[in-house]
Amino acid sequence: MPHSFGTRARTRHMFAKKFRQKGPIHLSQYFMPVKVGDYVDIFADPSVHKGMPHKHYHGRTGIVFNITKSAVGVRVNKFVNGRILEKRIHVRIEHVRKSKCQKEILARKVANEAAKAEAAKTGVQVNLKRTPKQPRAGYYLAAPGEHGEEITTIQPIPHSDLV
Repeated sequence: MPHSFGTRARTRHMFAKKFRQKGPIHLSQYFMPVKVGDYVDIFADPSVHKGMPHKHYHGRTGIVFNITKSAVGVRVNKFVNGRILEKRIHVRIEHVRKSKCQKEILARKVANEAAKAEAAKTGVQVNLKRTPKQPRAGYYLAAPGEHGEEITTIQPIPHSDLV
């Protein structure tokens, strides 16, 4: 028998709540402050069927372009036949979370501004560029017996039957 190609096909684990996370949605989700231009993660809540996004958009990050009474419009990139299309979808607020993708960038921006202000005050030039992790510094390992310690020699025990 051919398998189905429905909108919720192969979503057994995707649209299932985690252990001890079942039940109705928290009211704070409805009061989540969202503005146009915010980054949001689309994360379908299986306990609310209305306004649920298609399974393809589950887990995707997008930018809010529109806000209605009970939903938000999100711009999401979708890979279709070798090209990336910008899709505009409306999703109810229950299926949206604030994204943390910009947190590191904003923290680095604040740190850079503080470093620039400090550099302007002291007159010392500061490098604000990110650098990749450098190799660890080399060191010499002290050889055993170098400072008068006794060297321990380990020898194998001859094989014997343990009967």
